[in-house]
Amino acid sequence: MIYRTLFGDPGRRFKTSAADLDEMRRQMDRLLDVFGNRQTGRGGAGVYPAINISEDSDAYTVSAELPGVKSNDLDLNVTANQLTLAGERRISEEAADARYHRREREAGRFSRAVALPDDIDTENVKARLADGVLIVTIPKAEKARPRQIAIQ
Repeated sequence: MIYRTLFGDPGRRFKTSAADLDEMRRQMDRLLDVFGNRQTGRGGAGVYPAINISEDSDAYTVSAELPGVKSNDLDLNVTANQLTLAGERRISEEAADARYHRREREAGRFSRAVALPDDIDTENVKARLADGVLIVTIPKAEKARPRQIAIQ
């Protein structure tokens, strides 16, 4: 009893909850994303650019946050099973004699690759950049779209 009171439960440090394991998995995923996809030399806090991927009955939509990136600094390619977004984020020159208290804005090259399903129409992909967000619409192939079947 004295041991437990002074040092706590000896088996406690080996007991983990599912939430702890999920958090550890998320952290490892972020680490692997950073080292696997981030192309800037400074190793930031997350994967750049941040993306969302959604789907409706007609298309997949990939949205990427690209504040300050111009369309002519982007290269977007799509193949039968992958979307690749590469580019360069430039930050205007700041005073050379500035002493930073915090510096989080990064410049440099980046690249992200997103796996796509087989049911896409690569000939009709559309992309637009507005307000720092790139939206790529990837239509589903006609054979993959749901069809209404008349019941007789």
